[in-house]
Amino acid sequence: MKAYIFPGQGAQFTGMGKDVYEASATARELFEKANEILGFDLTKIMFEGTADELKETKVTQPAIFLHSVALFKALGDEAQPQMVAGHSLGEISALVANGVLGFEDGLRLVAQRAQAMQKACDNVPSTMAAILGLEDELVEAVCADVDGVVVAANYNCPGQLIISGEIKAVEEACERLKERGAKRALLLPVGGAFHSPLMEPAREELAAAIEKTTFSEPSCPIYQNVSTTAVTDPAEIKKNLLFQLTAPVKWTQSVQNMLKDGATEFIEVGPGKVLQGLVKKVDRNAETSSATV
Repeated sequence: MKAYIFPGQGAQFTGMGKDVYEASATARELFEKANEILGFDLTKIMFEGTADELKETKVTQPAIFLHSVALFKALGDEAQPQMVAGHSLGEISALVANGVLGFEDGLRLVAQRAQAMQKACDNVPSTMAAILGLEDELVEAVCADVDGVVVAANYNCPGQLIISGEIKAVEEACERLKERGAKRALLLPVGGAFHSPLMEPAREELAAAIEKTTFSEPSCPIYQNVSTTAVTDPAEIKKNLLFQLTAPVKWTQSVQNMLKDGATEFIEVGPGKVLQGLVKKVDRNAETSSATV
């Protein structure tokens, strides 16, 4: 069974999507449509922008979504996923791939999500950190014992967990986790505490946008970050997508469930190869590849 997987924030790079744009008329049409919907030249920033310009949340999220979906659509009939999943932001790309969302609705949701998250980041000084080499349960216990907001945010693969929260609380958790034997406890260059309770204002803002959006029946199941299991009910998909902003990304568990349900090949659609690396750390025998046109 083919599982199509879609990356999230952090996968961006200067020049992203240019190869897809040049190779496919379908992709070019989507790039032009995206510029029109967003009201700024996203294509130019993707192809020629600096790393700093691409790092702005309001640019990064639509850029990764556009790259992923344009590539998927450019594959045409060759793309026949039997299951899909996306890491954080990538979940919206996955929902376009399995027919739950249209391209325009997906892009508008991504743009609104990015703006809402940016506002929430500006409200409270917050950050994230990567913790390597410890059991998930130990990281969770240390976070729970620290004063202030700090939680497990991304279960990326066994031995790699991202924590998220207020700057002081995250720094304190990092120190304690190093004392408990973490190989690395490294602050990440991000603008805020994604997938933590500090994103509650963004969740509330996004709720209205999600409620107004049509969610159709999927062509195949999606393994969502919140539930980790196969979901096909549009109402449940909608609910999970909303709670994703304040809940952890359970990528490890999602990949494990996809494997258990018969996934034999994981095809990463979008910039970079980060997800393929994470899949291999869950199961080194899993077959992975990058979608290309």
